[in-house]
Amino acid sequence: MNTAPHDAARFDGLWLPLVTPLRQGRVDLYAAQALARRYRQAGMAGLVLFGSTGEGSLLSVAEKCELLQAVRSDADTLPVVVGAGGIDTRSVTTLIRRLDRLEPAGYLVPPPCYLRPSQAGIIWHYHQVAWATERPIILYNIPERTGVALTVETMETLARDPQYAAVKECHPALLTTLTLHGRVQPLCGADNMLMDHFLAGGTGAIPAAAHLFPERFVAMMHAARTGDAARAEALFAPLRKLIRLLFAQPNPAPLKRALSMQGLIVDELRPPMMPASAELTAKLARAMHLVEEAPAQRLAA
Repeated sequence: MNTAPHDAARFDGLWLPLVTPLRQGRVDLYAAQALARRYRQAGMAGLVLFGSTGEGSLLSVAEKCELLQAVRSDADTLPVVVGAGGIDTRSVTTLIRRLDRLEPAGYLVPPPCYLRPSQAGIIWHYHQVAWATERPIILYNIPERTGVALTVETMETLARDPQYAAVKECHPALLTTLTLHGRVQPLCGADNMLMDHFLAGGTGAIPAAAHLFPERFVAMMHAARTGDAARAEALFAPLRKLIRLLFAQPNPAPLKRALSMQGLIVDELRPPMMPASAELTAKLARAMHLVEEAPAQRLAA
């Protein structure tokens, strides 16, 4: 691990795990740049590239470099965190060293997938990652995808070094525990828990659903963080059904279908990911219409 001291980084606000727009099998850089501008104007705090929502496991290293460069080319770009997951620690650290030249704001790093290492093995993996970069590292606890869970003890042990700046956590009980302990910044990764997370004192989140109606998500966050539970509920209630539908089929298929319905991207995924079903599309259309029809005057702070 790097022995130089690190200032503790903060990842407050909503950090959007950006989809990777595709067109005829290639990454659509222009669409990605347009999305980045849209979400900056909507009030997002930053972007996260190459997570599961961004089909990161299906992108080549060259594609990742091109996309990161394209998104960061705007002078007013949002800060960008980069997802860096995989099976082999050496491959992960090689990727990080390559992307480090493009100066991301940090890295979102899950434990090695498939191998199911012990907690000691997980800590070893993160130490190798920390040796590869001086940028902040966000731990990512996602056992449904990796096959192994970070314990609270492991998260808080790593967080003694401030380079491990935060943890993206999707389990409600663990989110609550991490918030109460206050030893590492918990970022809510469960979109249906967003309002409760912020009302309970949470400060940051990485919500895929915020691609749709982002201004409403931002307004809800501000209301919840200031303790206005009634206003936060009024803003969040119309989103609940939509959030459920966005995860009714493998992510990001429903989300890409919804974004294409809004005219923002082409509805294309990289195989073996498949498009959302026609039945789900009809349900998404109805849910999006309900959000559009919900009172908009409450979006203003």
